[in-house]
Amino acid sequence: MGLGYSLFVRPFLALMDSEKAHRRAILGLRFASFTILGRMLLRILYRPRKVENSALGLNFPNPLGLAAGMDKKAEAMIGWETLGFGFIEVGGITEHEQSGNPKPRMFRSSKHNALINRMGFNNPGSEKMSKHLAKCKKPSIPLLLNVGKSKITSLEDAHLDYATTVERCGPYVDGFVINVSSPNTPNLRELQKDEDLARIIEAVQVHSGHKPVLVKIAPDLEDLQIKSIVDTARGLGCAGIVATNTTTSRPDESPIMSETGGLSGKPLKSRSTEVIRLIADHTDGEWPIIGVGGIANSDDAWEKITNGASLVQIYSSMVFNGASVIKEIVNGLDRKLKSKGLTSLEQAVGIARGE
Repeated sequence: MGLGYSLFVRPFLALMDSEKAHRRAILGLRFASFTILGRMLLRILYRPRKVENSALGLNFPNPLGLAAGMDKKAEAMIGWETLGFGFIEVGGITEHEQSGNPKPRMFRSSKHNALINRMGFNNPGSEKMSKHLAKCKKPSIPLLLNVGKSKITSLEDAHLDYATTVERCGPYVDGFVINVSSPNTPNLRELQKDEDLARIIEAVQVHSGHKPVLVKIAPDLEDLQIKSIVDTARGLGCAGIVATNTTTSRPDESPIMSETGGLSGKPLKSRSTEVIRLIADHTDGEWPIIGVGGIANSDDAWEKITNGASLVQIYSSMVFNGASVIKEIVNGLDRKLKSKGLTSLEQAVGIARGE
């Protein structure tokens, strides 16, 4: 199926505007997973082996998750589960409904295996999202909610914006990711500063129902800034961290790279892994990390896990490789565990740090 996607589906989608192609892919998965027969076919084609692990107080059938941004409005949750993901992160969701930045705002670079987006947290808002989640069938795998700040909300009141979303949507999800690192909302990354971040975490925890709260950080920070964020979040009882969001740096000066926005995909891989290793070393491997950025195969996922990530996520590789990448990554991880004589994924987390 990977070859079929590369030969037929991907070239067809490449002819479309990136955002339209994304939208049609979501609707296609939703339609395909609507019936029992459709879900059965998807399982036969894509479902990977089980590589069970536990983290964040939750149990996962495998460590591979869908990163935030792919299914902003939680429209195809059962489809993602059927394809074989171990967990799903939907959103980002803000307190207020907002349309996001002007179009076009999503771009593909096949040359770099990378995406650039400047979506700007386009989403239905927390009130509509909570009503949607309430009537949807919840997947049996862990469901995380990515939470952002509304553009109209001042930085001074950001903590209230995040807290309102968590309060409204909290009953329907298993955990929360505080997104203070998107480059597409003006000055949002200012909220990574210790005092502002602490205010947000404390406000969110009031309404989290003791469910895990994580912080998602930018890859463009200095190492000392990353350590400071880790100390703040960990000290306030956050369950872990997501490393990393998209980057504002560029691999070269080609025309596509002149587009503003956050860059994801292959160019982010090395820096993301560096940040994972930095956090794991700083916390002695005792704080869960979700590793995301440039994972395209099982080797990439293994690199992040062995450098300290307990879980990993993909987004861009779904665009460039299709759903077959899920099975390739998870089954590849299973083979690596067996070849190393390891009986659980937990045993592999951070082993490269001791080499």
